[in-house]
Amino acid sequence: MKYEWRKQEKELYSTKRNPQILSIQSQRFTSLHGIGDPNGLEFSKKIQTLYPVAYGIKAAYRKYAVDKNLEFDDYVVFPLEGVWSLTAKGQQLDHLDKNEFSYDIMIRIPDFVPDNIIATALETVKEKKNPSELDKLEIKTYPAVKVAQILHVGSYDDEPASFEQIDQFVSKQNKQRASKIHREIYLSDARRVAPDKRKTILRYQVK
Repeated sequence: MKYEWRKQEKELYSTKRNPQILSIQSQRFTSLHGIGDPNGLEFSKKIQTLYPVAYGIKAAYRKYAVDKNLEFDDYVVFPLEGVWSLTAKGQQLDHLDKNEFSYDIMIRIPDFVPDNIIATALETVKEKKNPSELDKLEIKTYPAVKVAQILHVGSYDDEPASFEQIDQFVSKQNKQRASKIHREIYLSDARRVAPDKRKTILRYQVK
């Protein structure tokens, strides 16, 4: 059976246009840290590293799962995600400077993939493709957390209007945003989908 995150975790990857509050379980990712404008070359290098790794882990898991009678013997690769904040300098500015973005760009690893399979996959990817940022890659685990989220449809530059909707909803629920850090989950491929049609889940921690 193939694990499909759109079906098995429909609530977490909801395409509802209304804000909601959710409890997110602990999650594990392949992750790369960066600073600067996501439209630049350095960001592209990170993307070009994450996808070969994601599909390498998937391939290694499928080979491992053969004849083991596991519940899931394959899975759909999870969408790209980004955790976004600003550098200390960026936080002091009176305007948004994309060069001062501080981010972690990542792809989730299913919970059922063993650590040794991840390690094997990374070795194989290094031997076969050796993408430029591979040596900087981290396996990061984020703890369980309560969040508010919304589906944003449109350009990334238009996200503030959707964040305003989340803020109003959170206030009505008598909760507060925990920090200025937020997460974006990219349900659309920016290379193939027009900016006004892109679907992105916006999410931040609440308390």
